[in-house]
Amino acid sequence: MADLTEQQAAPGRTIDIEQILKDKMGPKARFVPSFLVNWLKRIAHQDQVNAFLWESRDKVGVEWLEACVEYLDMTLQVEGRENLPDPDDGRFYTFVSNHPLGGEDGVALGAIIGRHYNGRFRYLVNDLLMNLPGLAPVCIPINKTGGQSRNFPAMVEAGFQSENHMLMFPAGLCSRRKNGIISDIPWTKTFITKSVQYQRDIVPIHFGGQNSNFFYRLANFSDRCLPFNLAMLFLVDEMYKNVHKTFRVAIGKPIPWQTFDKSRSPRDWAQYVRAEVYKL
Repeated sequence: MADLTEQQAAPGRTIDIEQILKDKMGPKARFVPSFLVNWLKRIAHQDQVNAFLWESRDKVGVEWLEACVEYLDMTLQVEGRENLPDPDDGRFYTFVSNHPLGGEDGVALGAIIGRHYNGRFRYLVNDLLMNLPGLAPVCIPINKTGGQSRNFPAMVEAGFQSENHMLMFPAGLCSRRKNGIISDIPWTKTFITKSVQYQRDIVPIHFGGQNSNFFYRLANFSDRCLPFNLAMLFLVDEMYKNVHKTFRVAIGKPIPWQTFDKSRSPRDWAQYVRAEVYKL
């Protein structure tokens, strides 16, 4: 494994928790205790992630995503691959999926869709993921809680106007466990309104998998009691708990954009597609 001192000599190729805190918190970052910073580094597996980033430094986009799948030793059992529209049909599509894991699911689906469409797709992702240089070229960053929030509509618009397929997780958060059932929170309507506006059929995808019991307990506590998403800090740790596992990916038939008429509101149509995903 590459020496971390050598890694850190490559600007933009490493995860630096201290720098991320400075970027997100500004001058207030100096008040974060060093023991808390070190704890965050451990939870984020900073050294392990940086070692992988160094070893995969020559890869970007789909190649990098496929390297992630290999690194995490993921076995993907893909059903319904024939439902992926022909990459040469001259049209662009919106791919939507449940979000059970918050990490591997995005990597795996990006690898599958990216390979099928020769890299012509884009994610809408949290801007923290832009710290991953191999991922950045296929991302449109979102920071709904920070300074970028006012630019969110323009970022979405740019994605749908582009000559790229869109891959979206309309829940915005990874799945929660309520009453013993693991599922997404209600989906937002953006993928419906923009798919209709730009006449993109929607391809539903279901990704099978789950995080640890600890994660779901923490997420429920965070959602109820805290003003920020504490559980998100543990997603990398959850990713490392899910290495060497097999995941089922089910791809459904495209839903024509004309389906989403005025008989229901866009929000209701979003829940309709969510329900169709959970039937796969």
